[in-house]
Amino acid sequence: MGSNQPRIDLRDNSALGRLRRRFRGWVNRRIPPARELTLDQRRIFIFPSRTGLFFGCSLLVMLIAAINFENNLSYALTFLLATLFVVATLHTYANLSGLTIRAMRAQPAFPGQQSEFLVMIERSKQRDHYAIFLKWSASSEAMINLVEEDSVKVQLHMPVDKRGWFNPGRLLVESTYPLGLLRCWTWVDLDLRALVYPRPLASAELPGLATDTPDGAAAMVVGNDDFYGFRDYRKGDSLRQVHWKGLAKGQSIQTKQYTAYADRSVWLDWELFPGMGVEQRLSHLCYWVLTFDERREEYGLRLPGVTIGPGVGEKHREQVLKELALFGKGGPSQ
Repeated sequence: MGSNQPRIDLRDNSALGRLRRRFRGWVNRRIPPARELTLDQRRIFIFPSRTGLFFGCSLLVMLIAAINFENNLSYALTFLLATLFVVATLHTYANLSGLTIRAMRAQPAFPGQQSEFLVMIERSKQRDHYAIFLKWSASSEAMINLVEEDSVKVQLHMPVDKRGWFNPGRLLVESTYPLGLLRCWTWVDLDLRALVYPRPLASAELPGLATDTPDGAAAMVVGNDDFYGFRDYRKGDSLRQVHWKGLAKGQSIQTKQYTAYADRSVWLDWELFPGMGVEQRLSHLCYWVLTFDERREEYGLRLPGVTIGPGVGEKHREQVLKELALFGKGGPSQ
């Protein structure tokens, strides 16, 4: 009953790999992605379980014995059990038929954490549903019954890895009720994605920002608009801040300095971490977003092509973290 959808290696060029890819394409056409769907004969697959295959083999042996010994009671028992198998097929199919599966939400998470996926299962108005098994390929499992309730919310948890949108794949919905002789299942793509933030990476202090500056005093912040003065160039300084006019006049290479005041909002700027890779910069910025949010201090974000004004609160934090998560990923942000 814990059988999951197969993982398909797109690089597998063997005959089996090609067959699996064709099967996956067929499933995608037959059950396309949707936020909500109702299970019917087009979306449900049914096949004898291992127990059912053993049961069928036993019936075949009983039939051969009845023919060999010409025993009417053996014939009667064999056909009675075969009828039971047919009735079980109808009931197993009906246990999934009519269920409505709706995607609710996916909880944002950081790499290595468990994201929570919330799914609602609604029963048909004509019958009850028992022992419904739900699972994504690498998620936790759930078993539900829809008897007295018309709908049930199911929470499944799955570890996430890379920054950006995380798609859990197709959800397995399965049942072997009532006798376990048949396995009835479907794979549904609920078009449900979880947002994965960058992995927070701590730094000793925010580069260029004084930590012990009193309110109202000036503090150096790279990327601010208030010019303060010049200092000698240091390795790693942004080329934007180099005093090129002075260098053209034959002066030593110098870097422009800008100031902010301690009672002003803090700007988390892409240029605060020169010489680092994209993921490392985003991880440092993510750490400081969480730090300033915990302190309840105003902060804004500047990325190449993205500017979010200073603010505080949960919505502001989520907006900033979303921009960090999707930076450079392209595609839709919704």
